[in-house]
Amino acid sequence: MLGARDLVLIIDFGGQYTQLIARRVREARVYCEIIPYSTPLSEIKSRNPKGLILSGGPASVYLPDAPKCDPGLLQGELPVLGICYGMQLMAYLLGGKVKRGEKREYGLAWLQVVDSEDPLFRGLPTEMQVWMSHGDLVEEVPPGFSVIASTSDTPVAAMVDHGHRLYGVQFHPEVHHTPRGKEILEHFLYDVCGCQGDWTPKSFIEEQVREIRQTVGRGRVIGALSGGVDSAVAATLVHRAVGDQLTCIFVDHGLLRKGEKEQVENFFKEKVGLSLVTVDARERFLKKLKGVADPEQKRRIIGHEFIRVFEEEAARLGEVEFLLQGTLYPDVIESGSQTAAVIKTHHNVGGLPENLKFRLIEPLRWLFKDEVRRVGLELGLPEELVWRQPFPGPGLAVRILGEVTEEKLEIVREADWIVREEITRAGFDRQVWQFFAVLLPIRSVGVMGDERTYAHPVVVRAVTSEDAMTADWARLPHELLARISTRIVNEVAGVNRVLYDITSKPPATIEWE
Repeated sequence: MLGARDLVLIIDFGGQYTQLIARRVREARVYCEIIPYSTPLSEIKSRNPKGLILSGGPASVYLPDAPKCDPGLLQGELPVLGICYGMQLMAYLLGGKVKRGEKREYGLAWLQVVDSEDPLFRGLPTEMQVWMSHGDLVEEVPPGFSVIASTSDTPVAAMVDHGHRLYGVQFHPEVHHTPRGKEILEHFLYDVCGCQGDWTPKSFIEEQVREIRQTVGRGRVIGALSGGVDSAVAATLVHRAVGDQLTCIFVDHGLLRKGEKEQVENFFKEKVGLSLVTVDARERFLKKLKGVADPEQKRRIIGHEFIRVFEEEAARLGEVEFLLQGTLYPDVIESGSQTAAVIKTHHNVGGLPENLKFRLIEPLRWLFKDEVRRVGLELGLPEELVWRQPFPGPGLAVRILGEVTEEKLEIVREADWIVREEITRAGFDRQVWQFFAVLLPIRSVGVMGDERTYAHPVVVRAVTSEDAMTADWARLPHELLARISTRIVNEVAGVNRVLYDITSKPPATIEWE
């Protein structure tokens, strides 16, 4: 956690848009964190937040098992904004009435602002488009509250108790479909909470450098360096803090993309000047993965083996106390929490062994990917590295469905190279969040050179996203997809069919495993 100048805490009730709230707050240059609804009041107060935001959620506040925060949060010590379920809970806990609506309201609605001078709506139109997603509604506001906005189906679309600085909105200001939502959130952050908007990449770097120096002292750090933007930014940040107390280790586990080892060694040794040790562990990892088809087991095996390699290298380096990792906020969220289900275990979160011998240094743990890129640019890293394609820690092992073999690695490695080369050549590499090839554990009949073939299908995956929490499939030109398909079939032995994945996240994830 960061010692940010301004801090806003988002109380999570399991809402589908909770991460979007966090992103919008950070886009307003205010640092925030998502915490479970069950977090004790004393712990929240000890963080000295400037304000609180209660997220949406799927439950009904009047049911016995509905998630509820400590009512002490609503006593006026801190400004609070309740969104959707958060507003309903605020009303319910303070003596208002919440009921099941006669008409559920999902999608676009028109908000009628009753009090245009209220800080939340000041300077905004008295009628504006908002996004609704609710079945319950506030029938009667609590004592001390007044209604400041409504829609045709929701009489209480926004409410306020100015004396206690408590606000509630039934709509979702955090989503794109509420066009003025960003301004509404900024009004709460700046005009109600008094935030200064001083959380920037520069201030983040300064705070992290101080915190890393304080934590590490004179100790030594071993860095998990993959060459991707996350580990690169993390390593550069720690190097700025502790200099040659950091040694970076690059593990060639045999699951890398084409040319990756050479790129990493050239850049970090020659251009950055980091102390870098390369470990050839290809045979070791493939042996461990032999016969393993389950994706979660793959991730755990790779995570455990990574740590063991680091431990062995650390022993050769002498006494090392800290392990650096490029863990991001989505990794933490997707690996499960009280209000977020385990989507998939990230090797650097849930895949770590219980008897870990190092203390972890994770300076990017609270950042989204786009924030990491901005920090990287502020650190002076070149754009070609900062904008490098995201690549999962388990590498090509999770892009090969089923057992990992050398033959399958060669197929997916060559197919992936063609995908990346063609999309980059066409100028879509900055417009598309991530693009790669996946090898399926099946074969299909084809015909090549007037002969029957029975070979592998390859799936091309390309998605657009802002933070990897949600994603949509990229609408690449048909001509580009045709070139990719033709080259893969012609140039990659063992492939006779190419498919294009047109599934968003959710319901799918970006990676296939």
